[in-house]
Amino acid sequence: MAVSKKYITAEELKKHNKREDLWISVQGKVYNVTDWIKQHPGGDIPILNLAGQEATDAFIAFHPGTAWKYLDNFFTGYYLQDYEVSEVSRDYRKLCVEFTKAGLFEKKGHGVICSFCFIGFLLFLTFYGVLFSDSFLIHMLCGALLGLTWMQISYLGHDSGHYVIMTTRGFNKMVQILSGNCLTGISIAWWKWTHNAHHVACNSLDYDPDLQHLPVFAVSPNLFKSLNSMFYGRELTFDSLAKFFVSYQHFTFYPIVCISRVNLFVQTLLLLFSKRKVPDRFLNILGILIFWTWFPLLVLTLPNGTERVLFVLTSFAVTGIQHVQFCLNHFAADVYVGQPKGNDWFEKQTAGTIDIDCSPQMDWFFGGLQFQLEHHLFPRLPRCQLRKISPIVQELCKKHNLPYRSLSFYEANRWTIRTLRTAAIQARGLLWEAVNTHG
Repeated sequence: MAVSKKYITAEELKKHNKREDLWISVQGKVYNVTDWIKQHPGGDIPILNLAGQEATDAFIAFHPGTAWKYLDNFFTGYYLQDYEVSEVSRDYRKLCVEFTKAGLFEKKGHGVICSFCFIGFLLFLTFYGVLFSDSFLIHMLCGALLGLTWMQISYLGHDSGHYVIMTTRGFNKMVQILSGNCLTGISIAWWKWTHNAHHVACNSLDYDPDLQHLPVFAVSPNLFKSLNSMFYGRELTFDSLAKFFVSYQHFTFYPIVCISRVNLFVQTLLLLFSKRKVPDRFLNILGILIFWTWFPLLVLTLPNGTERVLFVLTSFAVTGIQHVQFCLNHFAADVYVGQPKGNDWFEKQTAGTIDIDCSPQMDWFFGGLQFQLEHHLFPRLPRCQLRKISPIVQELCKKHNLPYRSLSFYEANRWTIRTLRTAAIQARGLLWEAVNTHG
């Protein structure tokens, strides 16, 4: 005898949107993930951001086919009564199936081996030049090479954070700790915490940590309202200091980005020594200790204080090119205020990203992330496949009249500075208004 299905409405589903009572819907089936959130490999933030919602597209984007079998453990017995699939989502899911059948998610090419070899070669040149040369110019060149090395290591760590680049998950974790913590001084735990939140809440001013840079930068006047950061759990205060910095942010952008690595070091330490639950805390701290052993020792082998400072600044400045790139991918794109919605996944990714147009010969330099939209739509896709699928994504955007923005590196910089300048002019007006009011 057939058992009749039990249904709940989307409005009823929304009521289960708290950490202690958390339901989501995937393909119309409703799951209780209240307990699972504590052990979710991707952290709690992505699930919390989509709590009480239909989240099929996000689930497909972040999970391999093997993850589906675990969902039944959380099935509530309810189905979503008003479950509908938009034409955009239907086409997106169809693409995911086609890419899976074609084996694109598994075909990683030789990129990992090449990256390891290239990184090893750059590190060898850096250490050799510092330890066996007395030339000031060689030392500065080595500083630049170290910065370039950090860029390439970051791409490798980024890849290992999104999908398994090694033969086993254990080896993959080892690469994450090695590439992130040991070699760059930036915790892979911190990266996962912030990066997964960024992917789910792409360009939400109050949910995406990658746009929350007050008091230094503000990409939208909406940030002048002192929004509450749902990621950090505090107010993004737009006070007099923030007004001053933001008023000149189109001038200070590049200088600040050149030393922004310092902020990443600080953020890493704040997380690892916080009360927040941190996966593999001991391994992360051990990796950071390794970095803060070899890096200062390398710098101290330089002959004098001037060279040491210039060496560090050079390495930071070169790595700053990567930080600029990440800003170009999002700062000038569309932003919004509020919780991300699971039923407009594709649309939000197209609105919140900008690709960087470059020749195939430069793919190594940008780490594949110049295809930012492609990466956001298919985060598990190896970087060597992103250029191949780009025309397909463009066609899908064109079909549904959605933006696909691909700019040259120069033009993307112009858009970003223009965005910062527009916000700066408005902030400056508020600053002078405050000065005139309070004397």
